[in-house]
Amino acid sequence: MSAVPHPLAPELRAVTGRDLAGLMLSLLIVVAPHAARAPWWVSALVAALYAWRALLARLRGALPSRWTLLAIAAAAMAGIWLQYHTLFGRGPGIVLLVLFSGLKLLEMRTHRDATVLALLCFFLIITNFFFTQSIPTALAMFAALLSIVATMVGFNAPQRPVRANLRTGAVLLAQAVPAALVLFLLFPRVQGPLWGLPQDAFAGVTGLSDTMSPGALAHVALSDNVAFRAEFQGEPPVQRLRYWRGPVLWDFDGRTWRMGPSVLAPFKPPAGGTSRYSYDIVLEPHDRDWLFALESAASLPEGARFTNDGQILARNPVRSRIRYRLNSVTDAAPDQQADAAELRRALRLPRGFDPRATALAQQWRGESGSDAQVLARAIAWLRASHIAYTLEPPPLGRDSIDEFLFETKAGFCEHFSSAFVFLMRAAGVPARVVTGYQGGDLNPVDHVITVRQSDAHAWAEVYLQGEGWLRVDPTAAAVPGRIESELVRGSPSGEAVPLLMRPEMRWLRALRYDWEALAHKWNVWELSYDPQRQRDLMTFVGMPDADWRNLTVALFTILGTLMLGLVAWSLRGVAARDPVQRAWQRFCRKLRATGLERAPGEGPRDFSERAARSLPRARAAIHRIGELYLALRYGADAPPADVHELRRLVRELRLT
Repeated sequence: MSAVPHPLAPELRAVTGRDLAGLMLSLLIVVAPHAARAPWWVSALVAALYAWRALLARLRGALPSRWTLLAIAAAAMAGIWLQYHTLFGRGPGIVLLVLFSGLKLLEMRTHRDATVLALLCFFLIITNFFFTQSIPTALAMFAALLSIVATMVGFNAPQRPVRANLRTGAVLLAQAVPAALVLFLLFPRVQGPLWGLPQDAFAGVTGLSDTMSPGALAHVALSDNVAFRAEFQGEPPVQRLRYWRGPVLWDFDGRTWRMGPSVLAPFKPPAGGTSRYSYDIVLEPHDRDWLFALESAASLPEGARFTNDGQILARNPVRSRIRYRLNSVTDAAPDQQADAAELRRALRLPRGFDPRATALAQQWRGESGSDAQVLARAIAWLRASHIAYTLEPPPLGRDSIDEFLFETKAGFCEHFSSAFVFLMRAAGVPARVVTGYQGGDLNPVDHVITVRQSDAHAWAEVYLQGEGWLRVDPTAAAVPGRIESELVRGSPSGEAVPLLMRPEMRWLRALRYDWEALAHKWNVWELSYDPQRQRDLMTFVGMPDADWRNLTVALFTILGTLMLGLVAWSLRGVAARDPVQRAWQRFCRKLRATGLERAPGEGPRDFSERAARSLPRARAAIHRIGELYLALRYGADAPPADVHELRRLVRELRLT
């Protein structure tokens, strides 16, 4: 027969209200960031499950049946399948774990169930770092970790104060800090995303795309998300020179511009230029292989590639925050490299679209003798057309270029660049659309430029014979304030702009500058410990050939040594026996030598009374020893003098 656990076994004790409160607090801290990312109905369902469990605990009601929970789980999983079309991957997988935490709460009865839920909470803590490794995330997850450890301590000490359990939890976490530091320093550094996440982990995290249609960039105009940060050695360029080059769009179908295939080319640093800049970029993950650089790049990051249209590409999609160094020159000599096939591609237009814009461009061509004159006519016409820059562009129909230029006369940067490149091509001048970012917010605290998704921008490049590819920004021609200052200056009054970009919020922006300077230092410190830095550290400590095998041996050796040290430190109090108990045991041995053996169930008072009756000559000393032992062992705080007296009486006791 299998052994039946004792009904008071710790793992079978019923969960108390304090245990439930600690678990729910820990889970709420961990689950709250996921609630903003999950579908609204999943967040509402999980909140309802948590509230249901809290209400049952308050009313002392019966927990729902297993069949009820299975029905809820099946319905929710079906909804997640319909939402994501899969149950695997980062998004649906984490949503399922969050859902299971609520269901497990509703079936939790004993400490065994609570321990399973605590382990689930530990794993959910890790999942938050799949999205961000920022300082707030680290602080919040540390609070959750402390809460869950203190709650688990309380499972084994139900009468102990919560404050004492928190103190014990803090000590346990402090003991884990050396091991965490060793793991950070010695664990083999793996390039790539955390835990090798699937590609869905990085979908939709950038404002740019390999396509552009009316309204494509306007939807990120109010996004405060960081695209990258640039730290310059020396003074950074002024606002109007901060063009951060990204994808180049060539092909137009009447409504949407597309990149098409990229052609790699050997990199040649640009000639000329007014100023040279050296800087580091900390790029946020965006699941593309684009690396952004200040125009024009005079160097390439290690391992990067270069295309014939000036794009810098990484070897693999950027799925984790990376840091790279670049050199750039501003106002460099135009790139004159262009073959016949490239120029033909830069003239292609779909037939049957935008007849009014086509007629206007052909009129310019008929009245102009050169491509440069056509370009000048186009810029002058755009400046005189009074087209408004707006964050809320109206919808456009089939002939989007005609409607923008002659009817709505209001749009965002992609409207300006798309229409301008169309006009150039219709006039027989090769042109293409360039997307990227323009501007960036200079932090006065650390002088780092933060480029956000709201800085996403599109401009044009025109090819002139004998001069090469020239940058032309139609938005700057129509609305100079958008480029010279910032987004809010170029927007009509009354339109919504990001909260921290409003003039009246300067005090809040100052606070954000301090915070972002700290966050940038955190990111740089985290990224700076790369495989090369790890090899340098190993060489410094005497391990020049530190491959993953040597690192693993060193890692487990140091962790084992730390573990032995912690065990020895934890047992230091056990090795030092209680002086009161040691004196009592010596007293019992002296009595045993006279034939007086203490019975297994005999208490100190009864034993000392029996000994005093059997040894009348030592009655007074035996009574005093018994009284002192009871007072010291079971009474309130006793003075140290009583301990010394007990030890003296036992030492001087003579029974023969």
